[in-house]
Amino acid sequence: MLTALHISKSYGKKEILSNISFTIRPGTLNAVVGENGAGKSTLMKILIGELNADKGNVILNGKSGYCPQHPLIFSMLTVNENFRYFASAYGLTNHYWKARRDKLMDQLGFKKYLHYRVEHLSGGTQQKLNLTLALLHEPDILILDEPYGAFDLATYQHFREMMFQLKDQGKCILLVTHLLNDAERFDQVFTLKEGGFQ
Repeated sequence: MLTALHISKSYGKKEILSNISFTIRPGTLNAVVGENGAGKSTLMKILIGELNADKGNVILNGKSGYCPQHPLIFSMLTVNENFRYFASAYGLTNHYWKARRDKLMDQLGFKKYLHYRVEHLSGGTQQKLNLTLALLHEPDILILDEPYGAFDLATYQHFREMMFQLKDQGKCILLVTHLLNDAERFDQVFTLKEGGFQ
């Protein structure tokens, strides 16, 4: 579902990524692990098309969803208005997106904030919204860039359960993180160091 072929990226004379290639398939949970500054976020931006690689190609087969490390949401709108905006962008019907909204908010336990303005929410609740918006249209490929930094323990556990449920549903998941506690539960773990996979 997602294939990266010979991805390279430099900023000036500094090479960030060098000849990165990998494939992740349906029904798998995958991770890219690396220290801060290893090039993880650069790789993710290339995968989603936000940034152009100097060399190489990315092939995506299916709908993709992206949850960045820092929430990309509208702080002056309410939670529900954010859902409505993204649903319109995805081309979802009212019945469909409202059902999806309710299910996802129940799973992450923040439905009581539906009519709150985003600027009044905690960082953890904003990140819950960030994640649910990435999931709203039921993507086939989900790319997650350090998505749980602001989560408390209970929310983190719910998040992990959701990831394994999505895997069981045949979704393709790529998690980018500097720390992976349960690597044995992942189908593939790629360690990014000095611009390449180790």
